[in-house]
Amino acid sequence: MLTEERQAYILDRVNKFNTVKLKDLVIELGASESTIRRDFDDLEDKGLIKRIHGGAMSIDGAFTFDNTIFERSERALSEKIAIGRYCGNLVKDGDFVYIDAGTTCYEIIPFLRGKDIVVVTNGIHNVDRLLENNIKTYILGGYVKPLTKAVIGEEVILDLGKYRFTKAFIGANGISANSSITTPDISEANIKAEAIRRSKDVYVVTDSSKFGKVSFAKICDLDEVSIVTDAKKEVIDNRILENTRIISVE
Repeated sequence: MLTEERQAYILDRVNKFNTVKLKDLVIELGASESTIRRDFDDLEDKGLIKRIHGGAMSIDGAFTFDNTIFERSERALSEKIAIGRYCGNLVKDGDFVYIDAGTTCYEIIPFLRGKDIVVVTNGIHNVDRLLENNIKTYILGGYVKPLTKAVIGEEVILDLGKYRFTKAFIGANGISANSSITTPDISEANIKAEAIRRSKDVYVVTDSSKFGKVSFAKICDLDEVSIVTDAKKEVIDNRILENTRIISVE
């Protein structure tokens, strides 16, 4: 089993049962105690678990997992629309734009109507809405992840190599001072990171519930992006404010 797979398994067990025992994981994973201890160390260094004697425990309520796109789209909808309106106003005629598969990104699309732009996306659910708003659209090729309707895989990374973007809008599941910007799926994280590398201006779009949360896979450091959110600056960790540009919308 690969290190990433083993650590994902450990995180799943920790967050389902709150605590796990080292000796149980040795049996379940067929790995040595020293290997599991190294995994514990790595995960604790990332701020994902807390080491305890003989095992590990969860960080209360701080870890996030993937939900279905329907579940996520219903949460904080008015806040997401406000974020979408602001981001739509950032886009100008002539822009080449990457729009991520996230549900907050989805709410940007109606505010792009009438603009002479090109959009590239890995979000299956984005395509109909983009076409309804008469936007020239390219979808990246790869495997469609059923849970999030995101196109993922190495093919997407290769496909992204053809493009350069003036602006990118990226979704995230967690924003924290220690772990930066994270998402549950490694493949999605890699795609987001590649889109960031290929973009002049990058905006992570997220509602206030994502601050202080951590997911398994790191997307990027805080200083690589601006964050558009409904969260007020006075309630955001000062360490985050010191390392990135926060744009608060209402």
